[in-house]
Amino acid sequence: LFRSVLSCSAFVGDNCLCTMTVAEQIFFPIRELSTYQKGWTIKGRVTNRAPLRTFKNRSGVGEGKVFHVELLDVEGGEIRASFFNDAADAWHEKMEAGKCFTLSKGSVRIANRQYNTCKHRYELVFDKLAQVEEVQDDAKIETVKFNVEDLRTVQQKTLPCSVDICGIVTGFEPPHAFTSKDGKDLVKRVLTIADDSAVSMQVTIWGDRAKKEDASFEGHPVVALKGVFVKEWQGGLSGSLSESGHLDLQPKVPEAQKVKDWWTQGGQSQDLTFISKTTGGGGVGSKLAAAAKTMDIARVRQAAEQVSSEQGDLYNVFCRLSVVQTRKQGEPIPFTYMACMETKENSNLSCNRRVDSNGFCATCSRAGKVAPRMNLRCQFEDATDGFWVTTFHEAAQRVVNLTAEQAYEIEKTKGREGLEAALKAAYFNEPLKVTLRAKLDNYNGEPRSNVTCVAAQPVPRGEHGRAMLAEIHQMISMKCD
Repeated sequence: LFRSVLSCSAFVGDNCLCTMTVAEQIFFPIRELSTYQKGWTIKGRVTNRAPLRTFKNRSGVGEGKVFHVELLDVEGGEIRASFFNDAADAWHEKMEAGKCFTLSKGSVRIANRQYNTCKHRYELVFDKLAQVEEVQDDAKIETVKFNVEDLRTVQQKTLPCSVDICGIVTGFEPPHAFTSKDGKDLVKRVLTIADDSAVSMQVTIWGDRAKKEDASFEGHPVVALKGVFVKEWQGGLSGSLSESGHLDLQPKVPEAQKVKDWWTQGGQSQDLTFISKTTGGGGVGSKLAAAAKTMDIARVRQAAEQVSSEQGDLYNVFCRLSVVQTRKQGEPIPFTYMACMETKENSNLSCNRRVDSNGFCATCSRAGKVAPRMNLRCQFEDATDGFWVTTFHEAAQRVVNLTAEQAYEIEKTKGREGLEAALKAAYFNEPLKVTLRAKLDNYNGEPRSNVTCVAAQPVPRGEHGRAMLAEIHQMISMKCD
């Protein structure tokens, strides 16, 4: 598309002596692209470029090449464009993030939501016929565009979905290196983000973003994330920043100042709804729970006294947390300890051994990455009895509804009294399904049963209600017989 523009080239007094006509090209708006449009030419800035990768052709003969970019135009329209084979060879090195290009001779197809996080309904495909030209930078086109949604809105969305969020980093885990099932070396880090809707969610970042120095995430900075893929996992919501996403630790969007003001004006002391809290739909804890017998506390106490194997027995108990032990012989008991987060040799698992005050791990024989872990002595109660059990990291975090990082940060900023107050908020707060292991240990050379809490989760009310109803039906049928 073109339009004619008349412009004067010279004046004498108020009289125009000559004019000329200039042909100015009008580019097709990205937001209006569809399978019904033909002969379009767009102009946009590359906001992200993915690595060049190879794939096996469907015929099974030979390999193909592909990379994709995300394009943003002056009207704020965004779309993903993929370049295959000859086009990939020709343009991968040239289409650097931040540069502006005009593009035409591509095809439009329905976006594949499994891989495409752009909001556009369609995506572009370019092959050897592609016409691409680098043009002068257009200052009117933004370098990145955020369509921020608050976390309470995200909570109500149909999942899975891709969103842009802006919030405060309330907690973060150390980077974790591991090898994927297909042999790729990966690094991830989990952030906890909260915003002024009083909701917080965990988001995993990957690669170089995860390797950023801890100092980047300390002090509760404001962060904006574009292209966060949100899905349900074990009853909670979790986010993962996509490869094509964007992480901005100094965002200029209006929402950044809004959440910063909220945090400093009382948000940091506000009770937050943590939507990444899981209900044990999978993992080691749920496997243990599935293998356990359901009993009340009084029966567990009797059964534990009769346990005879070192491997032990597992029991599920429906109960509530009544108290966490805070002192022993008048001295405060530490709730967290610093543990080694270095990866074990020939394993993807972290060491998790306690380190000394200098961060030195005796098992790994070095000082490396560390993170707080939680170890609590908890009393659980039901209608029949109550008893004390040692409750380790994963279970402890679910019981008190705090991560070890959050507990460590609370004690650091608000002192011991502040942390004890946060723990007390969990007393009798909600019914729990607690999995206990009773096994035979030696104490001063004599065998003694030892009971520990190995898993915990909020009671899955539907499942538990059906189980109770089945018990009632069984009792009624026995009475009738």
